Amino acid sequence: MTFPDVDPGAAPAPGIYALVLYVVSGSQASRRAVANLRAICDELLEGRFALEVIDLREFPALAGERHILAVPTLIKECPPPAVRLIGDLSERERVLAVLDLGPA
Repeated sequence: MTFPDVDPGAAPAPGIYALVLYVVSGSQASRRAVANLRAICDELLEGRFALEVIDLREFPALAGERHILAVPTLIKECPPPAVRLIGDLSERERVLAVLDLGPA
């Protein structure tokens, strides 16, 4: 599943969080990751995020190209530094810390 309104090659506007979530459609962990991340973004980043969800069943070559070793994997590309987080994103405090939205 991808969101076509997001141009992955375009630089995000200042103050915008650029997030890429790699999933495998049909897996419970991937469904939970999408739901958990959407809830956090809708609550804390309203209007300030660009989320691209990439289904590695549809684009398997991207796993190797982008060094994705497990799914779901979230990559926060902007603001720097780029950070990766693996899992279903159910540990809210950990996700907030990675996104610099809460305590470390």
